[in-house]
Amino acid sequence: MRIAVASQNFRTVTPHAGKTRRFLIFEVATGAPAREAGRLDLPKELSIHEFRGEGPHPLDEVEAVIAGSAGAGFVRRMAARGIRAVATAETDPAEAAAALAAGRLRPAAPHDHDDEDGCCH
Repeated sequence: MRIAVASQNFRTVTPHAGKTRRFLIFEVATGAPAREAGRLDLPKELSIHEFRGEGPHPLDEVEAVIAGSAGAGFVRRMAARGIRAVATAETDPAEAAAALAAGRLRPAAPHDHDDEDGCCH
């Protein structure tokens, strides 16, 4: 399974998925540790908050995106691209990816993140 984890500093899971521009990409097999397979450092116009869905997106290569928080708009936009969006309380990116693959990822505390255009802080 290929998973993107929002991480502005490439060390911890970042909240506000829609505005995040940096992602760690992990390859995860069930029962195995997550292996970092790459990094994305997107220009502002490719953050999901700014991107309007025209054409391909670098996140299209993953099956899931994990962040510390994700608004309903972000979840909808990812789902429209066939990508599962998950918010978590886990702070370690590799552990978050492995936990998602194993079906044991700790959820984030719920709160509203949608902005005025229904998108995706």
